[in-house]
Amino acid sequence: MSNRLLTHLRHVDLAVPDYDKQLDFYAGVWGLTKVAEDSGISFLAAEGSPEQYVVRLRKADEKRLDLVSYGAASAADVDTLAERLLADGVQLISQPGKVETPGGGYGFRFFDVDGRTIEVSADVEVRQHRKIEEKESIPVKLSHVVLNSPDLDRTKAWYEEHLGFRLSDTLGHPHIGDVMHFMRISNQHHSMAIAKGPHTSLHHISFEMRGIDEYMRGSGRVMRAGFKKIWGPGRHMAGDNTFTYFLDPHGNTVEYTTELELLDEDTWHPHVYDFSKPEVTDQWGTANPMNELVTKESFNDVDRGVFVAPPV
Repeated sequence: MSNRLLTHLRHVDLAVPDYDKQLDFYAGVWGLTKVAEDSGISFLAAEGSPEQYVVRLRKADEKRLDLVSYGAASAADVDTLAERLLADGVQLISQPGKVETPGGGYGFRFFDVDGRTIEVSADVEVRQHRKIEEKESIPVKLSHVVLNSPDLDRTKAWYEEHLGFRLSDTLGHPHIGDVMHFMRISNQHHSMAIAKGPHTSLHHISFEMRGIDEYMRGSGRVMRAGFKKIWGPGRHMAGDNTFTYFLDPHGNTVEYTTELELLDEDTWHPHVYDFSKPEVTDQWGTANPMNELVTKESFNDVDRGVFVAPPV
């Protein structure tokens, strides 16, 4: 696709009131590594990932999603994207320039159609990482992010038009219509998904494990530590990936996953899966049933930090 300038998901940044509790969770039982910290901001890496960090935590009065960051292949691509967005009337937060976070790089920030802050950067220094060993049940990398939107199709169209995302699959329901669009920027089934929700918020952040055994061991570790398991373990049909969902200390949903499907983009045609069928939500039948309580947890709190952007 000619207008695809993004390469992958880099990191998701969260603001929280109880910073210490949140940091203890992500750098402890969840299995990330704190690589830098300064005045109420910490940067957490996945040991198997070349990204400088995959989660940034910031101490704040209110919980919010600070930003979602994507990579680009070159500084020239960053400039090209910024020029395209400006020409299309998208509001930029910053002009392309030096990135002042670990690893540096060249990038800029802007608002998406729902008012979220999005960052795109290139030339970020590659982090020295290592192979995750067998039975070492910590995340290999950041897998994907899912965002709640009150206008599912508008958000999907915006990401397709402005950022070159393509639709992989859709979850639909016979009574309420489409409930989730899975979107990609590579042959990975989805780097982002958009969920139908009552308000703009974070749905969940997903972390890739080395394999099934590590995924199960990690899920068990978090359960034994007493953190609330929402749903799982199971295996989705769309994306064919495993899932176990938990709540972090501030009520954000986080997922362990593995084996997310890789597509042949030249031949792939999106499916519409019936979300009301149990085998669609969980092929294995091992997870607790998807119900209103599970769905409500994933709606999350209203994100008061978003900017109400004009329609584009």
